[in-house]
Parts: sequence; structure tokens; C-alpha cells
Amino acid sequence: MKIALLVSSMNAGGAERVAATLCNAWASQGHHVLLMPTYPVKGHSFYPLASNVRVEWLADRLGAGARSWRSPFLKLCQMRRFVSDEQPDVVVSFLTNVNVMTLLATWGLTVPVVVCERTNPAFSDSSGPVLSMLRRWLYRRAAAVCVQTQATASAFAQMVPHMPSLDVLPNPMPPELDGMALSSLMPDDSGRFRLVAMGRFMPNKQFDRLIDMFSRIHTDFPQWDLYIFGDGPMREGLELKVQQMELSGRVHMPGRTTSPWIELQKASAFVMTSSVEGFPNVLLEAMALGLPAVVYDCPSGPRELTEDGQHAVLVALGDEDKFVAGLRTLLGDAAQRQKLGKVAAQSVRARFSLPAVVKQWGGVLSRVTKHND
Repeated sequence: MKIALLVSSMNAGGAERVAATLCNAWASQGHHVLLMPTYPVKGHSFYPLASNVRVEWLADRLGAGARSWRSPFLKLCQMRRFVSDEQPDVVVSFLTNVNVMTLLATWGLTVPVVVCERTNPAFSDSSGPVLSMLRRWLYRRAAAVCVQTQATASAFAQMVPHMPSLDVLPNPMPPELDGMALSSLMPDDSGRFRLVAMGRFMPNKQFDRLIDMFSRIHTDFPQWDLYIFGDGPMREGLELKVQQMELSGRVHMPGRTTSPWIELQKASAFVMTSSVEGFPNVLLEAMALGLPAVVYDCPSGPRELTEDGQHAVLVALGDEDKFVAGLRTLLGDAAQRQKLGKVAAQSVRARFSLPAVVKQWGGVLSRVTKHND
């Protein structure tokens, strides 16, 4: 099968990482895989790509036109020419803006298009009114629409009626994690335990609330430190908050890390305070590495990943008292941490392994290409 995957860029990001993982997996199965980043400025792939994945940058086709006022029209023309020239069996598109452009560019062509939402549109306003209107109008022309969780599917079906097919395809666990040992959950050489969070420093991650909640328990657990990995526009405010609460020695913000799994392996527990997620990759990865977790039951992903709270401490969104109580239980009970971390790893490694998710993708791609015969 010849598969063309379109995504906005190949910078560091969740959608880009999944795009690279799927392209590599499909190529290893013998498929002819084309990857087109559609951002009008050429970059490079932050994630490794197999040598038999062919990358074609839309920016190369646009040339000087990328900076023209006609750029959107030229993008549509070049995307259409790309599909017409390559004649793939199926086009897969990631992210709302790329999905809309792809469906417009392939209008009237016979190639089936599978569009993939990478957030929960029912709780995200990132698309804006014009893009949301175009999505509602165009998605009915897709061969299939894919979302990451069942919770997203239920809400999205009401937002965008008359879609021909709505499939739930979760993100795969990064294949590199298969060969990694679980966290020992033990303290470091200085006897310190790490409670770890990761994410962009944005309001929806609620790291300010996390710091507040940690401040309520830090004196009861003097051997524990909170590490928040990431960066973003809220960094200055978070740093000031840590200083004002006199937590500088207990709350650490080392910035972005290029080795998140190594940092997770060093941790003894994981915490996630997001108010909304599309699919929380970092929670999947933390659980896969055997970390016990305390997480908010936000839309969407945590409930499905933890199987209704069987494999993590799942707390109703916004209930800070219960969240703090969950932290107290987990930080104070080594046996419970070991038990919860072990079952979490077993659960997600079975359900979200790359072979399991690629098999689900195979079913969707076979179905839409068969309908096109």
C-alpha cells in the first residue's frame, strides 16, 4: 500500500512524534510511505525517520511563494499536485488545520482521506470559528475521521454530524519503551524521592495549582521533591510563585528535557493536573515505566488510560482536597506505589503497544481503501 501522511511540521510535539512512529512502522511492514510536512518554511524532523520513509517538504514546492500573500492558495495547489503526482492509495492527515487543507486540496480526487484530530475539539478552542465551520462542512467528505479516545468520539459526533466513519485510534506507546526497565521507585543517591510532572507551561496544565497542593504536604514528606519538566509562557510566574512560597529547595523546574523517559525512570511517582488533554502521552509513558500516578479525571484520556482509576489515583477534576489526599496516600506508602506502578505498566504496555495500535490502523486503512476499489 502507498500511504501519504500530511502533518504541519516535524518539530518536537506529540502529533509529530506519532506521525514519525506510524511512518516508521508502516515502512517496516513493507508499505511505501510518503511524509509531507505542510508548514511553508522548511525544517527538519526532530524525530528519527526510517531511511525508506520518503520526506517531501511542501516548502520546497512553494519556493518563494511561501512568503506571498497567495501562500494559502499556492499551498492548496501544491498539496493537490503532490497527491495527483504520487497517486497514493490513501492519504492520512494530522491536525485540524492540515485536515481542512487536505480535504480542500483533494476535492474531486478519488483517493480516500483519513483525517485525525489530535485534541479533544469539544473542550479545545484552538481551532477558532472559521476553522471549526470548515471542519463541520468538510469532515463529511473524509473516508474516515479518527480521534484518540472514546470520550472525544462521543462529544465530537455531536459537534460534527454526518461523518461517514468515526474511529478511536489511541496513540501508541513509543517502541523504545519496550526495552526500558521500569522505574525502581527508589530514592536517588542522596536519599531524595522525586514526584515528577511534565508539560508545556500553559494554563491548562495547572502547574500553579500543583505547586499550591504540594505546598500543603511538603513538610509531611521532607524527603520528597517536586520536579516539573517543561517550559512556556508561564515560567516566570511559576518561578515567582515558588520563591514566594519558600519552596525553592523543594520544587525544581529544570526546563525541557531531551530524555524524558530517563527522567521518568528516576522518579518515584508521577502527577498530572491538566484541566484538558487530547491524549496525555506523558501519562501513558509514565505508566509504561511503572510510575504510580495521581491524575485529574480531565477530558480526555486519563479515565481510559487508567481504566476508570484501577491503575492510578484518579481524582475528580478540580477537587484539590482529594488530590492532596491522593498524594498523601501515595507518597506515604511504598508498597502501594510498587503495586500500582506494576499493574499500570502491565496494563498500558498490553493495550497501547505499537503492534496493537498499528493493527488497529491497519483495519481502518484496509477498510477505506477497499471501499475505494
